[in-house]
Amino acid sequence: MTASRRQTILVVEDYEDVREIFAAFLTSRGYVVQTAADGLEALEVARATVPDLILLDLKMPRMDGEGFRREQLADSRLAAVPVIVLSGNADAQDVAARLGAVACLCKPIDASRLLTTVARHLR
Repeated sequence: MTASRRQTILVVEDYEDVREIFAAFLTSRGYVVQTAADGLEALEVARATVPDLILLDLKMPRMDGEGFRREQLADSRLAAVPVIVLSGNADAQDVAARLGAVACLCKPIDASRLLTTVARHLR
């Protein structure tokens, strides 16, 4: 990676307003942000661009976060992309650990904690 290349984050979240808030916030911090409304759309985007990091909601229509993660890990081009789970589920920490996510942030997400966690896993 060259020093001038901005890092790309894929935000996978089914609620459009939440997705747009994350995208605007991360874009304002200098990241290139791509978005997807569910796991199927996320796979299409990720396979086309191979992001540097994925922020992944767990509960979504069509394909949930667990289904996405299984497909991601089965794809040799995407398997090494770190995933941070973002969820309001009570068992989110356990699910994130089982899925091999690098971190789990529980909703509502604290902005400074999000930035710290993103920066830590993009290095």
